[in-house]
Amino acid sequence: MKFRLGQQGGIALAALVLLAFSIVLGGASRQHELRLALVELAALPLLVLGLLALLKRDDLSAHRFGLGLAVAVAALPLLQLIPLPPAVWTGLPGRDQLVLALEVTGIPQGWLPLTLTPDKTWRSFLALLPALAMFVGLLVAQAEDRQRLVQFLLGAALFSILLGAAQLASGGNQLYPWLTTDAGNVTGFFANRNHLATLVLIGVPFATVLGAASLRRSGSRLPLWLSILYIALAAVALGVIRSRAGVVLFAPVLGASLLAAWAAAGRGRPRPLLLGLVGGAAIAIAAVGAFAAAPLLARFDPAGAPEGRFENWPIVAEAAESHLPLGSGLGSFDTIYRSVEPLERLDPTFFNQAHNDYLETWLEAGWLGAALIIAFLVWFARRSWTAWRAGVSTQRDLQRASTIAIGAVLLHSAADYPLRTAALATVFALCCGLLELAVRADAELSPERHRRSRSR
Repeated sequence: MKFRLGQQGGIALAALVLLAFSIVLGGASRQHELRLALVELAALPLLVLGLLALLKRDDLSAHRFGLGLAVAVAALPLLQLIPLPPAVWTGLPGRDQLVLALEVTGIPQGWLPLTLTPDKTWRSFLALLPALAMFVGLLVAQAEDRQRLVQFLLGAALFSILLGAAQLASGGNQLYPWLTTDAGNVTGFFANRNHLATLVLIGVPFATVLGAASLRRSGSRLPLWLSILYIALAAVALGVIRSRAGVVLFAPVLGASLLAAWAAAGRGRPRPLLLGLVGGAAIAIAAVGAFAAAPLLARFDPAGAPEGRFENWPIVAEAAESHLPLGSGLGSFDTIYRSVEPLERLDPTFFNQAHNDYLETWLEAGWLGAALIIAFLVWFARRSWTAWRAGVSTQRDLQRASTIAIGAVLLHSAADYPLRTAALATVFALCCGLLELAVRADAELSPERHRRSRSR
């Protein structure tokens, strides 16, 4: 018993350390290899402890879909790194330039992997470690520890908002943790303001359900008032951040979060304090409209600066078609895009990602990547259906909130690349771990509730 308690404590601590490292050090998608390496190293204790604890469980069959999907995602870059004989890799689409380069230089054709950028594909595998560790850790963590991780996530999101406010107050010249950043904009712990907006959106459903859940229990109403405060700050923050995706997604995320909050409050008649969530958001939105409408609307002005991502998508799609069916290799986007970018598109700006994770996955992983995306959407739909049909408990509330957070990230990924930062990939995995638990019984998810029912 003592060992089991110690192991659970180690898992909780390792998960907390990984989440903290990810948010503080994992807010950039490129460069800063040392910081990203620290996040990946911080994932190893949780991954080892989580796997050891997971192998001792007797309900692995219930998680075969989720775990199988996680293994498949981790295996993809490793498969792309397997050396292939010249007779095989030279026949793959998109390898003509490589074959020509070897012929011109007189280098013999040796065994080469499927990926055109082996070093970056290996880095892509290492970048998956924090997310994989968090997902496995959530499956074996205790219910109380999972709730504490969510509370820490909300605190980190709030602190990131406050850091963004300090950046704004400094005139946009100080307190930026990254050299390559949106200087002059509100970014918090991130290098990109859009990714801060994603973190703020992820916190909205968790704040609402934890606040509303306090209405089911006697005692302090402080959690609900803190939730109202977070929603108000989130609305103001998204207006100041001026992320178009964040602004557009806030209304549907808030609407779905209020529905989850109603379920968390017991699915009865909405209580007055619950309506305070709506009131707090409405006041914040009105304040943003009064003081920041002009710069915010300028971000949506079609007559403003040209939107390079939309104009570049056809180029990326054409490059993806030329590398089907297996793709060019994870992490190869920059190399491939530079090789096909039209001369008339060259300018001082740097198109570092496709700003569409689905399109970029189509280029780098081909049909296998598309199959994994479809499999994930099937898993997401099945677990979401289970979570929303389930009864009322704190863990079920967190699962419903996770569906909203995951949905927001999936929508944002259609016009950006949030999951290519270690911070958001780890948070996303936390949400997926919570949602995967929807297959477990209420008694196991909420042991304190089970104990109360047995004492009656």
